[in-house]
Amino acid sequence: MNKKKNNSDGSMNKELRVRPIRHGTVIDHITAGQALNVLKILGISGTTTAVVSVAMNVPSKVMGSKDIVKIEDRELEQEEVDRVSLIAPNATINIIRDFEVIEKYRVDLPEHLEGVMKCDNPNCISNTSEPVISKFTVNKKPVELRCIYCDHVISEGITEHLI
Repeated sequence: MNKKKNNSDGSMNKELRVRPIRHGTVIDHITAGQALNVLKILGISGTTTAVVSVAMNVPSKVMGSKDIVKIEDRELEQEEVDRVSLIAPNATINIIRDFEVIEKYRVDLPEHLEGVMKCDNPNCISNTSEPVISKFTVNKKPVELRCIYCDHVISEGITEHLI
């Protein structure tokens, strides 16, 4: 939807707005600059058939600036919400049906993660041919993941370690 708006000099300016979605998920309050990483961890790429809207560096009274992702015709599974919480710990999830928000909640970092991250310690048993699922304990502030097998801590570049 385009909305015309008067500039301070009286000329007209077009402001582009993202249209509402009928059904799907809106992920709001994403840390500014992380929207593309959210798409990555949800497995959404340029070849998707889903209608996806991304707004980056949107002014926010609470956060200064934020990103927003709208995904039509898809509601996130809990494991996907857990993944989002790793890189956007202040995000809110809005479930939309018939253009109405029917559910809204904040993401919450789980205390433990299984099979979501890969330990970056090459000597960790989870990186061998052993049939072991990666497991991490989670520290919430600041976000740190500790491998339960080798005690290696991941605190930066979390998206690169997602499985």
